[in-house]
Amino acid sequence: MTATDFTDNELQLVNQVLLERYNRIVPLQSVEVELLLQPGDAQPVPCPALYWSELDAEFVVAKTGDQTFRCQFFYSPDEIFGTGRETYDNLGDCVVTLLRLQADHHGTRSGALPEGAKQQGAEGGDDYFPPIVI
Repeated sequence: MTATDFTDNELQLVNQVLLERYNRIVPLQSVEVELLLQPGDAQPVPCPALYWSELDAEFVVAKTGDQTFRCQFFYSPDEIFGTGRETYDNLGDCVVTLLRLQADHHGTRSGALPEGAKQQGAEGGDDYFPPIVI
């Protein structure tokens, strides 16, 4: 089953949350990502997603079903972060949680890590979710 595109109400909700967070309109792009929806799936499924970039971070919120969403933010292929929760049934909660986590991370990311140090949540960690491919 392929998820339907984001509705006008869902787009309006995300735009409103981003406006409240950044105090300005943030360019939001509709994209398609491929995800493994179940742990045993062999083939990724195309899913509609929303993408934006702010504060040197890239954000993706994917719609995986009716009222089912996944999200993550990243700085580079080596710095990819989820929220610790695989799916959300409320788009507002998904976006707000993602933005809060990134804001917290942005503050700690500014503190220099020793070169080559691994970030918490790196591959294999309990809170690591594989990248959403754009």
